[in-house]
Amino acid sequence: MYFTKAIVRRPAASCGAGLTTAQSGAPDYNRTLTQFHAYCDALRTHGVELIELPTLDAFPDSHFVEDVAVVTPEFAVITRPGAPARRGEIDSIGAPLAAHRTLLPMQDGRLDGGDVMLVGKRFYIGLTGRTDATGIAAFEKLVAPYGYTVEAIPVGAGLHLKSVVNYLGDDVLLVTEALAEHPAFKGFRLMEIDATDEYACNTLRINDTLVTPAGYPRVHEKIDTLGVPLHVIDTSEFRKMDGGLTCLSLRF
Repeated sequence: MYFTKAIVRRPAASCGAGLTTAQSGAPDYNRTLTQFHAYCDALRTHGVELIELPTLDAFPDSHFVEDVAVVTPEFAVITRPGAPARRGEIDSIGAPLAAHRTLLPMQDGRLDGGDVMLVGKRFYIGLTGRTDATGIAAFEKLVAPYGYTVEAIPVGAGLHLKSVVNYLGDDVLLVTEALAEHPAFKGFRLMEIDATDEYACNTLRINDTLVTPAGYPRVHEKIDTLGVPLHVIDTSEFRKMDGGLTCLSLRF
């Protein structure tokens, strides 16, 4: 899918109070903003027009906009985030998306957009601490009339499915060793990375470029063999809050 637009949200000053499993300390706010602006610049550089939403100080994780919606060419599903503290973010995402897509709000279960990977007309959805079977079933009921299919992928480690596997285009998956043998991915060309480089699995394809986190030379070397230009950016402050490259935008 070629992206022309993306929704982003500037991190709030409260972002260090968000949910995290990381043990890396609180993010530095000024550095967080610097990295956010570098991310936005990367999207613009590669042909994406940004729709920037205002900060939500009451919701410290709200700059991770990917979790509250899933956007396709035909519609946008408004999710029910697995962390109850984040469900207040839903109210602010509908209006900007409604200008571009038909909205399909979920009514049941729990589902984070970070658990949803779309390849063609097939959704791969992680069963994680943030997304449950009821949520996946509710999501499938909404998307099936549009010709989409859904496959649930149990994720034993990692916050979200896209923490451990991402589609890079051209039938290539970047995947950690923990999921490399999953039968759902048998038809893909797999680029397996070591568990110590897991964070770099959250590499994002933006049109003709791969945007990838700094600090992972082994992963950079591996994906460079695809012949797709790399755009490396520092996301150290977002990592402290379990965030990665895909988390920071809704692309369509």
